[in-house]
Amino acid sequence: MKHNFGAGPGILPHEVLKQAAEAVVNFNGIGLSVLEISHRSSEFEAVLDEAVKLVKELFSVPDGYSVLFLQGGASTQFAMVPYNLLPQTGKAAYVESGVWANKALKEAKYFGEVEVIATSKESNFTYIPKDYSVPSDAAYLHLTSNNTIYGTQLHEFPASSVPVICDMSSDIFSRKVNVADFGLIYAGAQKNMGPAGVTLVIIKDDILGKADRKIPAMFNYQTQIEGGSMYNTPPVFAILVSMLTLRWLKAKGGVEAIEKENDAKAAALYTEIDRNPLFKGVSAVEDRSKMNVCFVVENPEHEKPFLKLCDEKGIVGIKGHRSVGGFRASIYNALPITSVHVLIETMQEFVEKNK
Repeated sequence: MKHNFGAGPGILPHEVLKQAAEAVVNFNGIGLSVLEISHRSSEFEAVLDEAVKLVKELFSVPDGYSVLFLQGGASTQFAMVPYNLLPQTGKAAYVESGVWANKALKEAKYFGEVEVIATSKESNFTYIPKDYSVPSDAAYLHLTSNNTIYGTQLHEFPASSVPVICDMSSDIFSRKVNVADFGLIYAGAQKNMGPAGVTLVIIKDDILGKADRKIPAMFNYQTQIEGGSMYNTPPVFAILVSMLTLRWLKAKGGVEAIEKENDAKAAALYTEIDRNPLFKGVSAVEDRSKMNVCFVVENPEHEKPFLKLCDEKGIVGIKGHRSVGGFRASIYNALPITSVHVLIETMQEFVEKNK
């Protein structure tokens, strides 16, 4: 058995994979693959309708918001957000909390003025910036809720008088959030919601139409809303797998239930890191991510032997990002707590072997 701690594309529920595999051969018993049916067919329209309904239900999306399933990954949203929301003579406020936040603000600079109102770059992003002021004349405030590379996470969202835009790619549906506090939420599916290839966007309708520029159709949120996520051929299979994953999440008790599981997984693993003399955490304790647990060995010579032991135990995807090294255990929704216990037991065994 493999214990998949990969950062992304991340682990998916086994039952979802089985259902998706069947759909590739014979979708809902119609004798055709989901990969070859029309996106305009009643069969796929039912999939998209259910996916949208599940997003609204699981996240308690209020009236006045649209739910989109788009292509191009979260990286395309780095440009779509300012393209649609940042007036040419306006400015946007960004909090720089990691690599992806940095990439988002760089893209925004093509469309207008960007003010970095807080950053943790000087500490290699080991903490979440706090105690900053949001300019009242900003078109919006952009945040990144979880930082996969550095293992930090926003546990509270700041109050803001301007629309809050948040990249939730790596912790979407892992915990409760109040959607009404945000103007726009976007997330690549490939951590907690589905496979790579589709991006979820939840957008408050009344923040659109204020950017005073012509926007090409594919990059225009209003066009995508009017087209019901089908202005062009959507990523049919990725949307199907996302719908099945959201259906799985609902059956488990929804976001509230999975949040409790995620809290338990994170608490168990951080407890072991803190008590184990051979390992240590790398991010500020108060900002530790409950999705991406980053840690290192006290003795660099232990890194390769520990990775070898993990491999022997069926633990995969544990190696840290190339830019920071060490280890990263991504404990997304579909990872069972039993896998976390296997990792903990492996860490304890490693201590016994290296006393």
